[in-house]
Amino acid sequence: MTYEVKLDIFEGPLDLLLYLIKKNEVDIYNIPIAAVTDQYLQHLEAMKSLNLDMAGEYLVMASTLIHIKSRMLLPREEEEEAEEADPRAELVRQLTEYQAFKEAALKLDSRHLLGRDTFKREAPLETVEVDEDEALVELNVFDLAAAFQRIVSSLKKEETLEIEVERMLLSDRINEIMERLQEEKDVTFLGLVGESPSRKIVIYTFLAVLELMKLRLVRAFQASPFGPIRLFLAVEEG
Repeated sequence: MTYEVKLDIFEGPLDLLLYLIKKNEVDIYNIPIAAVTDQYLQHLEAMKSLNLDMAGEYLVMASTLIHIKSRMLLPREEEEEAEEADPRAELVRQLTEYQAFKEAALKLDSRHLLGRDTFKREAPLETVEVDEDEALVELNVFDLAAAFQRIVSSLKKEETLEIEVERMLLSDRINEIMERLQEEKDVTFLGLVGESPSRKIVIYTFLAVLELMKLRLVRAFQASPFGPIRLFLAVEEG
């Protein structure tokens, strides 16, 4: 059974590459192209498994990475190596430019808007109450995608044919999560899907959380790489 879902949640292939570079703690000017390419392709497979409407630019970047990887794996003479430019140079240029624009956009986005007092005053995004003995790290969409892969891989394969009596809508799942978060201080991802979730529930919950994160209505945190994912409202209700 497949679930047809189209959701614009990722910011583009360069954003995914920057995430992988930061995750591997490597120098952007000396990218281990083989490892990064393999991880990039794994993320594309995860996006395909979710039936996300993947833009062609992701596939173009995948081809570019594979091409660079193949060029770097080919044996070269020392003289040729000295004369030939680094195959990663153009990619590094694109990444550094994208990173600069992204940081500038974040700074602009953090500024207070004129006329803010005209609207309902909201709590700053940095305000998230947590236990003093628990240091939480905020997750981005790629961190959440990696956690989702681990959850799905732990599910038992459904061998029986499932007949859909009532169609599940992503908008309904989004509303359910928002109502749950408004009633409770925070909720874990596993708390949303239940103890024995179906694959369908996990996928729709994951997509709903991603959409809420994109809209900056929800923030996701984790105390450890394999710990429970805790969700908070991005702004407190006044």
